[in-house]
Amino acid sequence: MPEQENPPILTDKHYQEPSVFRPENLLREARRQKAAGCGNVPELCLLDPDGDIVRWLRVNDRASRSPDWACYHTELYTFDLHGRRVGIIGNAVGASFAVLLAEQLFASGCTLLVSITSAGQIAPGLVTPCFVLIDKALRDEGTSYHYLPAGDYAMAPAGLLDRLDGAFDKLAFPVLTGPVWTTDAPYRETEAAIAANRARGMLAVEMEAAALYAFAAACNRSVICFAHITNAMARHDGDDFEKGEADGAVASLALLDAALAAAGGDIKRNPG
Repeated sequence: MPEQENPPILTDKHYQEPSVFRPENLLREARRQKAAGCGNVPELCLLDPDGDIVRWLRVNDRASRSPDWACYHTELYTFDLHGRRVGIIGNAVGASFAVLLAEQLFASGCTLLVSITSAGQIAPGLVTPCFVLIDKALRDEGTSYHYLPAGDYAMAPAGLLDRLDGAFDKLAFPVLTGPVWTTDAPYRETEAAIAANRARGMLAVEMEAAALYAFAAACNRSVICFAHITNAMARHDGDDFEKGEADGAVASLALLDAALAAAGGDIKRNPG
C-alpha cells in the first residue's frame, strides 16, 4: 500500500463522529471492579501534574481521598478552599494523560477544570517563578489532533478568559497572560526549537495545555490552564526548578482561589 500524503495523525479522524470507547463506560466497569462509590466528584477540579499541591494538602491533613473516583490510574482527593469543595489529581503529566482524566472528570460531575503545570521559560527577561494564564497553546503534541482539525493553536475558552481578566491583580506574585508551547517530548527541546518558539512569542513550554484546550473546544467544556514558570530547562546548575514556599503549593492555591472566585457564574450553562 502506498504511503498516505498526510501522516496518520492527520487522517481518518472524522471529528463529528462519536467515539465508540466512552469514559462513562470505562468508569462503569472500573466502579464495578473496584467497588467504588456512585457519587459525583466535586464540580471544581484541579490537575496538579507535579503533585506538589496534593502532597502539601495531604501532609497538612487538608485533603481526603474520594471513594467515588472510579479511575484505574489515579486517586482523587478533595479539599476545602474558602468554602468551595475542590477535587485534585496529582501527577497527571502530559497531554494524553491530562485529557484522559479530563474526559473522566467531566463524566463524573466536574463542571470546571483547572490545570496548574510547571513550565520552562522561553521568553527572555521574566522574573521566575511566575505564573501564566494561558490564552493559547501551540499544538506541538498529538492529542489535540484527535479533537480538532489541524491548526497552529488551541485557544482558551473566551468566556472564561473574560471572567478572569483582572482576577489576579491583588495577588502577591505576578500572573501574566499569554501563549505557551505544548510539547510531548521535553527532552527534544533543542536550541533551534526554543529559538523558533521564542520568535513566535511563546512565554513558556509545558506539556498539557494545547490538548486540554482542544478537548474543551471540541466537547464544550470549561477548562482553564496555568503555567508555573519555574525553570530554564535545567541549564542553570543549582538554582533551577525552584517554586518557592512549599514547592509552590501555597502560591498555587492562592492562584486557584482567585480563579474560582472570578470564574463564578453558572459554569454548567455558560462554559465560555
